[in-house]
Amino acid sequence: MIVDTLENLVKYESMNPLFKDVVEFLKSNDLNTLEAGKHPIKGDDLFVNIMTAQSRTPDEAVLETHVKMADIQIPLDGPETYGYTPLCHLPEMPYDAEKDIAKYEEKAESFIECQPDMFVIFFPQDGHAPCISKAKEIKKAIFKVKV
Repeated sequence: MIVDTLENLVKYESMNPLFKDVVEFLKSNDLNTLEAGKHPIKGDDLFVNIMTAQSRTPDEAVLETHVKMADIQIPLDGPETYGYTPLCHLPEMPYDAEKDIAKYEEKAESFIECQPDMFVIFFPQDGHAPCISKAKEIKKAIFKVKV
């Protein structure tokens, strides 16, 4: 997991060749004005979902992992808290290959809060529980990046 400010995202480009395309997309687009839904950037290898999600409490938030994609999550209209547990601390669970997701009953071991000028990257080894907030809903961008 990586947490940083958006201005520093360029420093992580060497970690995945598609991260450079995310940086370029952010330079050319205002995430706050994009319509809700999926926006392809490089086919199925890189796209962004703009969504408004129902907020959850830490107890309601569900840990998830992905195998094929990393998430770059950016809150857009207010702070968002993410639960975190390393995959190696989680039991083996059924994996939905079509949706690239496994969900867990365990609660997160720790939490991190991101502001709208920040991002968090979750890799396949990062169990994460998104959408934790005191607000009723969270508007956010989720870049899905093939690993």
